[in-house]
Amino acid sequence: MTSEPSTPDKAKPAYRRVLLKISGEALMGEQNYGIDVDVARTVAEELKAVHAMGVQVAVVVGGGNIFRGVSKSAGNMDRSAADYIGMLATVMNAVVLQDALEKLHVQTRVMSAIDIPQLAEPFIRRRAVRHLEKDRIVIFAAGTGNPYFTTDSAAALRALEIKADIILKATKVEGVYNADPMLDKTAVRYDSITYQQVLERQLKVMDASAISLCMDNNLPIVVFNMRQAGNITRVVSGAAGVGTRVWVGE
Repeated sequence: MTSEPSTPDKAKPAYRRVLLKISGEALMGEQNYGIDVDVARTVAEELKAVHAMGVQVAVVVGGGNIFRGVSKSAGNMDRSAADYIGMLATVMNAVVLQDALEKLHVQTRVMSAIDIPQLAEPFIRRRAVRHLEKDRIVIFAAGTGNPYFTTDSAAALRALEIKADIILKATKVEGVYNADPMLDKTAVRYDSITYQQVLERQLKVMDASAISLCMDNNLPIVVFNMRQAGNITRVVSGAAGVGTRVWVGE
């Protein structure tokens, strides 16, 4: 493991436009279920700091803290129906994150792949880009709007649609390891790894369709620990030693 990186006093962004993928579980905090508003506020504070650096920020949020279409809680439900319920869970999380950001006086828009006009705008690519250009943080909800696709796939798709420079995959571990670090204390973290190696070694970075989409379009990914305060800013600043970079390689 590397030592904890430091953040420069006046960090300069390494990227112009980023897409942050946050799992629903990340918003759960130490709870067993639901949303920890204190965690949402902490995430909002870090997003505000990145936004203040002049970076255009988009977010894709998952819904696993409330419902997952492929989880045991779905039981024997029809997969499509279960996935649509999961999409609704992501909308709930997006609205919570929007509220936390707006309490910090950050202009925010939620855009949903399913039509819920009382809570979110419909996703329209050009409108999303326009919001980013107007310095609004855009939160994408409801995945791709289609069953059988995860929010990882939605993150890759939306990042490509808005021409993001990179996907920031926020997790609860320090990056990508050769084994599950929660179960194997000898697991070794990669500083960087190629898309092809991720697929060949079946490393659980993002699902295979998302990795393939990024690989086909040469969209880099940084996997990092969101629970370490200041890490989002460090990653956006290009600080060395933070997380794992997934890319095409040399």
